[in-house]
Amino acid sequence: MRPRVVISLGNFFFALFSTIITYMMIPYLSTFMSAAAAGMVIAAGALLSCFVFPLLPRLVARYGAQQLAIVFALAELLALFVLSAAPGAVAGAIFAAVAFSLQPFLAYELDILLEATVAEEGTTGRVRTLFITAWNVASLAAPLLIGALLAPNESYVGVFLAAAAAIVPFILLFAGPKLPAGRPPQLASLGETLRRIMRDRDLAAVTFGHLLLYLFFVWAPFYTPIYLHEALGIPWSELGWMFAVMLVPYVLIEYPAGVLADKLIGDKEMMFAGFLIAGSSLAAIGLFTSSTPIIVILAVLVASRAGAALIESMTEGHFFRRVSEKDLSSVSVFRGIWPLSDIIAPVVGSIILLVGSYQSLFFITGGFIAIAGMGTTLLIKDFHPGKKVVDDGANAVGTTY
Repeated sequence: MRPRVVISLGNFFFALFSTIITYMMIPYLSTFMSAAAAGMVIAAGALLSCFVFPLLPRLVARYGAQQLAIVFALAELLALFVLSAAPGAVAGAIFAAVAFSLQPFLAYELDILLEATVAEEGTTGRVRTLFITAWNVASLAAPLLIGALLAPNESYVGVFLAAAAAIVPFILLFAGPKLPAGRPPQLASLGETLRRIMRDRDLAAVTFGHLLLYLFFVWAPFYTPIYLHEALGIPWSELGWMFAVMLVPYVLIEYPAGVLADKLIGDKEMMFAGFLIAGSSLAAIGLFTSSTPIIVILAVLVASRAGAALIESMTEGHFFRRVSEKDLSSVSVFRGIWPLSDIIAPVVGSIILLVGSYQSLFFITGGFIAIAGMGTTLLIKDFHPGKKVVDDGANAVGTTY
């Protein structure tokens, strides 16, 4: 198979087990602790990721992204097997944290491998959004699987076994022929990389915008399922298909948005609209009650993901127009946003739940995403389709603007 096909298929299976874990971990942990405490468990796992992330560029340079992807996937498989064995509260919390801590590492390795296949930056939007679409197709199946497995008796054993089963084809794909490794990596210290990003207003803005997106990726899927199921009493048999429909915008929007950004509109306008839609929709979840019609709940959920789809396709495309795969240090900072958000968002969520309610959590987090996101977008220099990207030869940052 062609390298991009292998990598995109790998992303498909990665999405399958990652989505299952993301939607299920807070409800699972809440069976033996409060939702606020469950959020702190996730934050602990993310803290571990943040300590390891600065080491990833050197590990990639020494061992290769393909080999590291296999190692991290095997560790994830072990953690899920332990969780499927229904351990006690302490072991369950530890391995839940480990399962979360490994996911950003896998995303980082896939990024490096995919970027090595991109020869012309004018195709970046299409290549990356096609890659993301493979993720999104798999993520549609995950909620349906969750609903089917939890509907009879709400046993989490089958859910974790299903997630573990999805890791097996991922490992087999990357254990095959060697994939392109890209140009020799340019390594820099974390401090140097951060200073370079902060000196570039455009890179700093898109990186912060991506952080806001990943905060949304924690607040929305972590707390929406438990709120709709436990507070509003919607059964998993309904939540399964509702969440599947909710995720459809990722499949329908991201690739066309990438093509439009490459050829016609640019990134900035669609990113601004995405933050407005995603943030206001997340805040609107706090208005739901047990008497709110299902169709209204579904419409708001779909709108929230339509906004997030625009943000994701634009931040991904914009960043990778400016940075190539040889600048592993900058990519590690960009992907380090995932574990950083997994620290910040659960801690903020836990604090809000300790002093407030689920309604206040959605109002505060949704409002923050909308306001901060729109403000950040104004700082981004728009990409002008049709202009060539110039590689400066030193840090692979384009000057197309």
